[in-house]
Amino acid sequence: MKKNLSEFKKFIARGNVIDLAVGVIIGGAFSSIVTSLVNNILTPILGLVLGGVDFSNLSITFRDTKIEYGAFIQSIIDFLIIAVCIFIIIKFINKLTHIRKKEEEKVAPKKSEEVLLLEEIRDLLKDGRKE
Repeated sequence: MKKNLSEFKKFIARGNVIDLAVGVIIGGAFSSIVTSLVNNILTPILGLVLGGVDFSNLSITFRDTKIEYGAFIQSIIDFLIIAVCIFIIIKFINKLTHIRKKEEEKVAPKKSEEVLLLEEIRDLLKDGRKE
């Protein structure tokens, strides 16, 4: 039992597990933001553009069975809207990250020619000792 507990502690203490847990928690919070954006802003706008069409009420009744294909169509539309929103947000975040990396590259001090020459001599000396 003690061995299993220590193995479990090692497993939980790994960076990957903690990163995954943080990702899941942030993903859940982000999901509610995107769902709110879709349900409260984009879907009503889409409804105005389409003339107030609501697919969720479309259905076919066959004998005693009601097939609600409109809810399926609405789910597909919601998925596509969410996918586009996430795509746009990820593109925006990537652009900000790219801009920040470029700024960091500009700030990074460049090595002088003397330092580069000394590093090259050092590397040649290291290679000469390995032979």
